[in-house]
Amino acid sequence: MALTAGIVGLPNVGKSTLFNAITQAGAESANYPFCTIDPNVGIVEVPDDRLQKLTELVQPKKTVPTAFEFTDIAGIVKGASKGEGLGNKFLSHIRQVDAICHVVRAFADDNITHVSGKVDPVSDIETINLELILADLETVEKRLARVSKLAKQKDKEAVAEYDILSKLMNAFEAGKSARSVEFTDEQQKLVKQLHLLTSKPVLYVANVSEDEVADHEGNEYVQQIREFASGENAEVIIVCAKIESEIAELEGEEKQMFLEELGIKESGLDQLIQASYSLLGLATYFTAGEQEVRAWTFKKGMKAPECAGIIHTDFERGFIRAETVAYEDLLAGGSMSAAKEAGKVRLEGKEYVVKDGDVIHFRFNV
Repeated sequence: MALTAGIVGLPNVGKSTLFNAITQAGAESANYPFCTIDPNVGIVEVPDDRLQKLTELVQPKKTVPTAFEFTDIAGIVKGASKGEGLGNKFLSHIRQVDAICHVVRAFADDNITHVSGKVDPVSDIETINLELILADLETVEKRLARVSKLAKQKDKEAVAEYDILSKLMNAFEAGKSARSVEFTDEQQKLVKQLHLLTSKPVLYVANVSEDEVADHEGNEYVQQIREFASGENAEVIIVCAKIESEIAELEGEEKQMFLEELGIKESGLDQLIQASYSLLGLATYFTAGEQEVRAWTFKKGMKAPECAGIIHTDFERGFIRAETVAYEDLLAGGSMSAAKEAGKVRLEGKEYVVKDGDVIHFRFNV
């Protein structure tokens, strides 16, 4: 699943530091088919305790986690929609990502200059959001100019599209995103074709200081970000980009000890990966055998043959059945044979919608 989340933010908010941490914690390239990637793309393993427990149960020769991509988007300044700074590069990169991780500064430090002269997270968010809205407004205006002529001629499809574009125009002119506008499923298909920047799902990343990473409840900037995000039904992740870059250099017990010293259960980077994964509607199924235990990413709602095709196109083409057991049932049974005896292993057909945590053996014939 080649889906990627783009990391955006104003200068000096910790965006590059966080991306460098992602790059340092990058997945082992040998495990993945496309390891030669652009310098501004980082691949990370998706943390999943279930994979470790399956490995302990099956004891395979190899364990392969699933991976996720982050793209470091060029910095943005006010006026980006008109080409200011690296505006054009910023907009072209953000069009290519599937979701946005918006890094916002939530710490005060006189030694780190703020582009606006003061720390104001809501203003920072609105600066970037406005540039995206202005770019989308331009897209919709151009489309509206073409569609309106046909709509006046009572062309049925043009009239329907004109209504959608008008709703979007009204939202943009009011400073609202495409995400905030409600459409039917049928209308949403047309909106998707417009490739609007503000229709992409967003996750806010509050970058706090080192001494607030374990206890940030008193941080007024974090509260402001959360309040803003709640208006968009968006999630907020708390990180300290500086600490994340240190954690990324550690492994195993050393990493766990460091997290315990900080008073946190899991790194902000792990939370960010999981939240971004979920934001895109992604889930994980597993294959488990003596040779390999492996996690596979799929889009929620996919049926068994499509999920089989993620492994190999032949699996989808010659799909017969999916021998399936829920992760919890397999773990409770202690082995695949015990799960079968308990009646927990099912044979699913072409219409089966795969669930997160399914452990599957695909039967196929080509």
